[in-house]
Amino acid sequence: MKYIIGIGGVTNGGKTTLTNKLIKTLPNCCVVHQDDFFKKPDQIEVGEDGFKQWDVITALDMEAMTNTVKGWIENPVKFARSHGVTLSPESNVADPDEQTHILIVEGFLLYNYPPLLDVFNKCYYITIPYEECKRRRSTRQYTVPDPPGLFDGHVWPMYLKHRTLMENCSLSIEYLDGLKHKEEIYNQVYEDIQNNLLNRL
Repeated sequence: MKYIIGIGGVTNGGKTTLTNKLIKTLPNCCVVHQDDFFKKPDQIEVGEDGFKQWDVITALDMEAMTNTVKGWIENPVKFARSHGVTLSPESNVADPDEQTHILIVEGFLLYNYPPLLDVFNKCYYITIPYEECKRRRSTRQYTVPDPPGLFDGHVWPMYLKHRTLMENCSLSIEYLDGLKHKEEIYNQVYEDIQNNLLNRL
């Protein structure tokens, strides 16, 4: 069985933290990080707001990301091995179709790219309020540092815009409160995934 989980949400909401915890505890679990598909800085356009447009879908090579996800769908065992993921012992001997293989797709604009929408078995979305998001963002060190005013002038307005677009699509999304303790969020999601997997057997 193949099972694809989306973990989307606001910047600095805790997506990667949750993903990294799940990878360690879910069987035969691979991950695709949307952040790995950012285009080079010289390919990012400057918008009407005066900022480089990092927080829009065109800043990402979504075709390459979709192809990566499709590569996992076609052969999760081969994908896992090529990405250094240790498979459970049964995976090597039994029919791969009888094994559970999980892919987590993690990113801030997961549910805004139509070609990807139909691959998800379960969609989560982490939210945190403006003040907390701004506070967390200010403590992060990025490869390309945030210029002054970027959060209020570009990051937060783009988050609100894309969240509205996402909410108007047909996906069933479970919202997670990013202000809760990390362990509490993890336990909630882990338990939910386990129940969903049992229901599919």
